[in-house]
Amino acid sequence: QVQLVESGGGSVQAGGSLRLSCAASGSIFAIDAMRWYRQAPGKQREVVATITSGYTTYANSVKGRFTISRDNAKNTVYLQMNSLKPKDAAVYYCSAGITRTRYTAYEAYWGQGTQDSVSS
Repeated sequence: QVQLVESGGGSVQAGGSLRLSCAASGSIFAIDAMRWYRQAPGKQREVVATITSGYTTYANSVKGRFTISRDNAKNTVYLQMNSLKPKDAAVYYCSAGITRTRYTAYEAYWGQGTQDSVSS
């Protein structure tokens, strides 16, 4: 079994900061890309940031404000969110491409989601 557990969400005023964490645990051989997504009410889920061994990418709406990072020793990905705006309010999900053995393909695993609220 593989689990992704998120933490760090909450409520903040506009201009504030939050730091999300997502720890993968279980039978893990290797982790490829790790991503943060978000879904606001009535909207589609969108990719916020991606991190691999070689690069990071961000949605245009968060560039310069959000930073994705990872600790490979802890199988954990982080999302530092600064200068938050009301439009950043959403449920944030982490996802990781994980293979459980050297012989199996990578599969996408998801966290349970964490609600972030930003008040103006």
